Amino acid sequence: MKTAQLKQNKGMVDISQKDITRRTAVACGRIRMSKEAFNALLKGKSPKGDVLQVAKLAGIMAAKETPRIIPLCHPLQLNKVSVDFKIDKRRHSIEIVSEVICLGRTGVEMEALAAAVVSALTVYDMMKWADKSMTISDVCLLKKTGGKSGDYLKK
Repeated sequence: MKTAQLKQNKGMVDISQKDITRRTAVACGRIRMSKEAFNALLKGKSPKGDVLQVAKLAGIMAAKETPRIIPLCHPLQLNKVSVDFKIDKRRHSIEIVSEVICLGRTGVEMEALAAAVVSALTVYDMMKWADKSMTISDVCLLKKTGGKSGDYLKK
């Protein structure tokens, strides 16, 4: 059996010849927890403070810092980052939806995904006192627009 050789890393992709266009991306993720932890979150019982407000700020910060945590990701001047939450009382979960917009030469998918994931991790961190079995799942890109590859909408 032959051993597969890894391609040598060639560095960041050269985007200097690409046109500056409006780039958008929407991503999501979900965090599920026990009924008790979910109720405590909704009632503001976390000893660390307002969970969703802190998670929103963490997601925005993550989008802005994406090139520092993902190798070879281009630093971008972001024009908008938003993080919103959809409360699902039946499933004791929170869906996190992030949106990132910029005028640039490369897409903002990684920034939107980072915002959703870090928001979920922040909820976990702030609620782990109530439930260490929380799960983060369903992280995905929902939509992107702009750029040479065109638009994408998850089906």
